[in-house]
Amino acid sequence: MKLNSFFSKYQKWQLVIRMIPILIVIFIIKLLFRIFGLEFMSMNALFTSLIAGTIFLIGFLINGVISDYKESEKIPGDIASSLETMYDEIYILNINKNNEIAREFLNYFKEFTNSLSLWFYKKERTKNMIEKLHKMNDYFADLESIMQAGPLSRMKNEQGILRKMILRIDYIRDTSFIQSAYAIVEILALFQIGGLLILKIEPFYESMFFTLLVSFLLLYMILLIKDLDNPFDYSVNGENGTEVSLKPIHDFTKRIIQK
Repeated sequence: MKLNSFFSKYQKWQLVIRMIPILIVIFIIKLLFRIFGLEFMSMNALFTSLIAGTIFLIGFLINGVISDYKESEKIPGDIASSLETMYDEIYILNINKNNEIAREFLNYFKEFTNSLSLWFYKKERTKNMIEKLHKMNDYFADLESIMQAGPLSRMKNEQGILRKMILRIDYIRDTSFIQSAYAIVEILALFQIGGLLILKIEPFYESMFFTLLVSFLLLYMILLIKDLDNPFDYSVNGENGTEVSLKPIHDFTKRIIQK
């Protein structure tokens, strides 16, 4: 518990920690350029305008990915709500009818929920999840004779919502926001960091300070945007990065397994 609290507390510094080795390399290169007299470019208005233009493009990118990220934050809660609704109907049916088909469906639903948790970590294929959702139709067909139309209709509706959410997450994971915009920002950042390395500013400590500061800003924002662009990338670092929280789904899964 204390370990989880520690990681949660310092989670916001993960990108900064990832930046440290890069900044050390830039520091060494800048120092070598000064020692060997390779700083030959002087500061001018065009260079500062390029930095301002890059910041504008970064703002455009982050505005685009933030809107998608805010939408993605709602998805785990919506999925948990659909699972909860389906489970309630199956649970009530199992208590009232004590039917073998209802018990089988209840066990299958628990297996599906567990597979869904694995799917978020790419330990289960999307195709398999859609097939498992489709297999619920076999249970629905068997339950028609012992179940009222209203509860059965609600379960079918939630089944459709789950399918929509799974396909939506799969699409978000496999696509990125405007690749050409990423390309131009990365190229501009590369040239500007290169320009800062050969830029001569006196005294030297001011030159080093601005080189590291601008490099940090550009690279940090690019890494942040790329992290935000895939809010469901749990396969590498789990939920320790900028990924949206799966807590509603985890809580539901633990609760039904304990029953």
